[in-house]
Amino acid sequence: MEPVAHREQEVSTPSGVKTAEVLASELNAAVKNRNRELVLELLDKGADVNSKVVGGWTPLQTAVQSGEEDLVRLLLEKGACLHARKDNGGTAFTEAGIMGNVNILKLLLDHGSNINDPDSNGFTAFMEAAWYGREEALKFLYSKGADVNLRRVTSEEKAKLHKGGATALMDACRESHLSAVKLLVQEMGADVNIRDNKDRNALIHALKKGTKKKRPKTALSIVRILLDHGVDVKSKDECGKSALILAAEMESPELVTALLEKDEIDIDDADEEGNTALMVAVEREDHSTAELLCEKGARTDVGNLIAVANRNRSLSMENLLREYNATFVPETPRDWEPKSKRWRDQLKKLDQIYRPMIGKLKTFHYIEQRIQEGIYLGFHGGTEVAVKVTRSRQGEEEKRFFEQCCHCEHLLKLFQSEKEKGCMYLCFPLWEKNLQEHLQDPEDQKDYKAALKIIFQALRELHSLGFTHQDLQPRNFVIDLGGKIYLADFDNKRTLIEGQEELVNSDLEALGRLVLYVLTGGKKPLEQIRTEDLAADSPDYTEALDLVRSLSSHDERGLEGLSKHPYFWSKQIRFNFLKSIWNQIKDIPNRKTIFQDSNVTETFPYPQWTNEIDKYILDVMENPRNVNPFKPKKYSNQATKPFKYSNDVVDLLRLMRNLDEHKDKGISDKIGDYAEYFLKVFPALTIYVYNSLRQNPRYSHFANIQNPSL
Repeated sequence: MEPVAHREQEVSTPSGVKTAEVLASELNAAVKNRNRELVLELLDKGADVNSKVVGGWTPLQTAVQSGEEDLVRLLLEKGACLHARKDNGGTAFTEAGIMGNVNILKLLLDHGSNINDPDSNGFTAFMEAAWYGREEALKFLYSKGADVNLRRVTSEEKAKLHKGGATALMDACRESHLSAVKLLVQEMGADVNIRDNKDRNALIHALKKGTKKKRPKTALSIVRILLDHGVDVKSKDECGKSALILAAEMESPELVTALLEKDEIDIDDADEEGNTALMVAVEREDHSTAELLCEKGARTDVGNLIAVANRNRSLSMENLLREYNATFVPETPRDWEPKSKRWRDQLKKLDQIYRPMIGKLKTFHYIEQRIQEGIYLGFHGGTEVAVKVTRSRQGEEEKRFFEQCCHCEHLLKLFQSEKEKGCMYLCFPLWEKNLQEHLQDPEDQKDYKAALKIIFQALRELHSLGFTHQDLQPRNFVIDLGGKIYLADFDNKRTLIEGQEELVNSDLEALGRLVLYVLTGGKKPLEQIRTEDLAADSPDYTEALDLVRSLSSHDERGLEGLSKHPYFWSKQIRFNFLKSIWNQIKDIPNRKTIFQDSNVTETFPYPQWTNEIDKYILDVMENPRNVNPFKPKKYSNQATKPFKYSNDVVDLLRLMRNLDEHKDKGISDKIGDYAEYFLKVFPALTIYVYNSLRQNPRYSHFANIQNPSL
């Protein structure tokens, strides 16, 4: 049996001609396998020299990665584009910087590559060479004018998140390339005190974790070079950790000693969490570093060091600390009340127990600390948060999405995040309950219409970002202490709309079910809810039913239009709408035919309305007695001919308009608020009139509630 990969290469169209995609794949493979003859053959057969495969790789970029100068030259002769970019914005030239092949770098420069051209993350070929420790490439690029101190330029959005701004020296320091650091500092004059967008200099990068485990001896050599060239030892990382604290985290007494030789170092400097270098050493049971710090005068009366040593069952550490006057201080619960009422007791308990910190995050994945499936309580820098844990790769994707939500009013926003051991901890502002819990809580005040307005707005905001939700469950709507509702996506089911516009309709169908769920008070599971469950005597019944049906029928108004549906109108707006229609149609010949147009599918629900209205109202309106309600007072004593209202919708609208514009005290005393009365007696009238007008192409604009004439 042939290998699968080989069979895939033989895919062809019915005519036997290979597709462009197949040729691109074969060309990339031939380049990767350094098969010059096959590359030429495929190009002769029509393979596109600038075609792309997964990740946006072109044959030229693959040839550069393979290190085959002849192939690079061949592809350039065949028209390969120097400036084609991978999905991450990298070009053949930045790839050459990674590989460090000077001959290929020279060849590409000779053909017109820009020496300081960055990828989407701001990396230039010079920075890539520094990151990977390619010394010869660094020398060559420097000789050709590469900017040694160029800071990484990134997008405005990433810059707001304090990403970017690093230099080639910072990259070499972080990745522990000692020879490259020497070259950059001693021969090229790299500035050791430039700060990145997180305000970190090269010293901090030298002490931070890179892509591989740091060797203390190498780190020490790099730190000494930086110290010799005047690096600012007071610089801190994004968590407020000083170089001394970072050195203690590396458990390197030699590094600690080298830093303490600088008189300006504050041995008791603490990070944002209040941890000093000595506290770090004690926590990590690093006896040598702890002893060194104690000898150098570090304070032992902060951080309850004896308690930490006891917790680690380290008698030797306790004895050391006692030699330097450390004492055990019993912890007393702090006088503190959580902001959250719902989670008060759990937060109190979490505050009191010891938990290892994940950056600034304290959390406990235990059932008593669970908010809902996969979501737990936590404190981030002292702020009450809800914490979701994912694998790092998925977490990075979710983080990027939530960062897009920062300007949306009703999409859940990310507060902070932490990473540890392949996991991403996403922290959100803590909420009190989700929509399901809110509806089922008998003590909660419920305003269904206000809640649904926000739900519609939240989904509109998500669609405006280019995503459909695909999981409109009550648990994905959360409500904070102030009663504000936010839409979340905890199961990461959202999908890009582009190219899949039909998914918007599936969101609208799900929204229709959610509307029913809310209006029925969450008494049934979402999957079981039906229109029959909506009580006919419930407020706004006809409007709600029409809204649900419109959502499920892929109505042409879409989410934007249905957000202005009559269900969301107040009673007064509905009444004003109905009585205003007469003013707009009274001068139209054959106005009654407006509601009889062939496009109108609605049937007038009150064909005998004159029998349903209060007899007193009809009698006064048809037979004015002492005062003519339709004329000014100066004509009030003149005789008025009786007027007979017919049982069609136009005359009902006429009566409503006349009655409201020329109020009769007797009628007002009898029925009270006009809007309340008419909408109670004729509850289906608003939807009938609205839909009849909307379905009539000639008069559909009358149904627009934003019409100034209303």
